[in-house]
Amino acid sequence: MNFLAHLYLSGDNEQIMLGNFIGDVVKGRDYNNFPEDIKKGIILHRKIDEFTDKHIQFKNSALRFRDSYDKYKGVVTDILYDHFLASKWENYSDLSLIEFTSKAYKILKNNKNLIPEKFQQFVELFIKNDRLTSYAEVENLRIVLQRMAKYQKMPDKSEEAMIVIKKYYIEFSKEFEIFFEDIQKNLKLV
Repeated sequence: MNFLAHLYLSGDNEQIMLGNFIGDVVKGRDYNNFPEDIKKGIILHRKIDEFTDKHIQFKNSALRFRDSYDKYKGVVTDILYDHFLASKWENYSDLSLIEFTSKAYKILKNNKNLIPEKFQQFVELFIKNDRLTSYAEVENLRIVLQRMAKYQKMPDKSEEAMIVIKKYYIEFSKEFEIFFEDIQKNLKLV
């Protein structure tokens, strides 16, 4: 669910960005039903997820959500890491966050026909709520978690999550920085 990071790590290829964005909803070998660069983006999405799930800093961060989110602790950590990426955006990109997110939303709108139908309504709300930019403010994470509980099978433990986030904010920030430096160095574009 770390959409901002997935888009950012896609480079400048719009089709790879699109594939990376829809990667969670394309199952198994269904990526073969897409044009080549979108397929590359879906594969990149899976590589990012695999790298993330194995990274010690990400695991350390996720463990703090174990009590409230159990098997969804990684999802909460993904969202938190998107917050750190958004809030520290100027350290990672020459484009402003607003310029980057506007570009990403335009790509999604212009390629709606390539987005799996079951995901299209989510994408419309995602853009309408300006979710990518909203990650920059820590308090917006509560809203994101509440929405996810409403539309996903995730429990609504947003209050507990916010307590943990505020208590360990500095530690989370340091873990994110180490993780993000590693993923940028070690992840090869498809």
